[in-house]
Amino acid sequence: MEHVTEGSWESLPVPLHPRVLGVLRELGFPYMTPVQSATIPLFMKNKDVAAEAVTGSGKTLAFIIPILEILLRREEKLKKSQVGAIIITPTRELAVQIDEVLSHFTKPFPQFSQILWIGGRNPGEDVARFKEHGGNIIVATPGRLEDMFRRKAEGLDLASCVRSLEVLVLDEADKLLDMGFEASINTILEFLPKQRRTGLFSATQTQEVENLVRAGLRNPVRISVKEKGAAASSTQKTPSRLENYYMVCKADEKFNQLVHFLRNHKQEKHLVFFSTCACVEYYGKALEALVKGVKVMCIHGKMKYKRNKIFTEFRKLQSAFVHRCGRTARIGHGGSALVFLLPMEESYVNFLAINQKCPLQEMKVQKNTVDLLPKVKSMALADRAVFEKGMKAFVSFVQAYAKHECNLIFRLKDLDFASLARGFGLLRMPRMPELRGKQFPDFVPVDVNTDTIPFKEKIREKQRQKLLEQQRKEKTENEGRRKFIKNKAWSKQKAKKEKKKKRNEKRKREEGSDIEDEDMEELLNDTRLLKKFKKGKITEEELEKGLLTSGTRSVETDLGISDLEDDC
Repeated sequence: MEHVTEGSWESLPVPLHPRVLGVLRELGFPYMTPVQSATIPLFMKNKDVAAEAVTGSGKTLAFIIPILEILLRREEKLKKSQVGAIIITPTRELAVQIDEVLSHFTKPFPQFSQILWIGGRNPGEDVARFKEHGGNIIVATPGRLEDMFRRKAEGLDLASCVRSLEVLVLDEADKLLDMGFEASINTILEFLPKQRRTGLFSATQTQEVENLVRAGLRNPVRISVKEKGAAASSTQKTPSRLENYYMVCKADEKFNQLVHFLRNHKQEKHLVFFSTCACVEYYGKALEALVKGVKVMCIHGKMKYKRNKIFTEFRKLQSAFVHRCGRTARIGHGGSALVFLLPMEESYVNFLAINQKCPLQEMKVQKNTVDLLPKVKSMALADRAVFEKGMKAFVSFVQAYAKHECNLIFRLKDLDFASLARGFGLLRMPRMPELRGKQFPDFVPVDVNTDTIPFKEKIREKQRQKLLEQQRKEKTENEGRRKFIKNKAWSKQKAKKEKKKKRNEKRKREEGSDIEDEDMEELLNDTRLLKKFKKGKITEEELEKGLLTSGTRSVETDLGISDLEDDC
């Protein structure tokens, strides 16, 4: 495989330790990448460094090697509880990778201990591990590291331990800020000594990153490493050996296209991204049933303890599919990415090329694909767990779509909800605010009472039946009963109405809703009736009568054909 190189390690102005060079040879890295050759000499000459380089350019070695060299050159040897370096990174998965790479370099130097602090683990065990083995080099996510500074009552005075700090590294700084860790980072910086070397590594240079540079670095040397060749003129933000593709297809064709693609590339390792955790759960189940002969592994942010184990297992597999984690085209190796878009989202391709410096090539829709959506529906009919996962996935997708950062292209009011629901293999439309007042003639629900769909797991079904029986009993007891409610002051009633009105107006603005005032009034009336019924103020018969009366005033609304984005 061809690599972009900038000379051998021996050509560095400051010579590396022979054992460090030995590890580099063992790992198969005879030459430096541009970001390594530019960063390492400055770091080792007591300079703070702010480096901008594309993902996969070899940034990890650009800070691990200087850390080792700086600690080796210390006049006073670090004690077990003294922290010499801290590496902060935004995600657990990235922290695990960095810790693994670091372990190769600390192995020949038993005088250095390293420790990994990430979420999803017992913090008490992290404290005990540090007290027993120490941690001269800490690799951590911001939340867990900040938490460790508050563990003095458990015998860990981390603020005292970091007084010996030589190097701080903020890896993927743009992601750290995008993910909302700015407050945690500022808190951590307050505990650290001012006399230290700081390295900030980022794939993009934003104003937020610039503010962090000013706050955390002293007279930094700025390094910007661009891709060579044709990409250099456009300052491409992705690795030059990463081939980006897009496919335009309808919402109800997307899943079939995805499965067809995966079935035809079984020998390769894949990362499949979805917009929400619920979509990961649902489509993971579907892919597991429909793509035979491969291991399908789901991973997302809401997994606390399984996430680290799954990620480690995935990295060991020769062939697998995974959701919401990882990247491709690392350190000069090749890789491909494919994004599925709807017809009206195609302008996103130009947006990425111009604004994000990320050009995409079109991949034509695959022919002779099998319609697998009936099988997905059958899975939902056979198991309530699948049915509920599908409903949650649909709801979460719509809500995530409404918050898309590129909302000039991805507009909720343009979504074809009927086509989208068919693409999710739904049995019926879910009840949610975004769908109220809308009609879906192009979506045909199944002729089945979905309340009767059982859980395949017998224990869960038994619990559900017990709950249903309890609800029926409570309904019978409350039938016809009206609760006395003290009249509220007129001023309070008016304030409540005004608040509700503002809330509805805000929702209409956010969604670009085309619901008229009359429809909105009908919606509010229906909501009031349902609340009264749930509280036992009216009977079921009165509820149905009220809904029917409200329904006669309904006005049909027209829906446009959709476009939606789902980074599958």
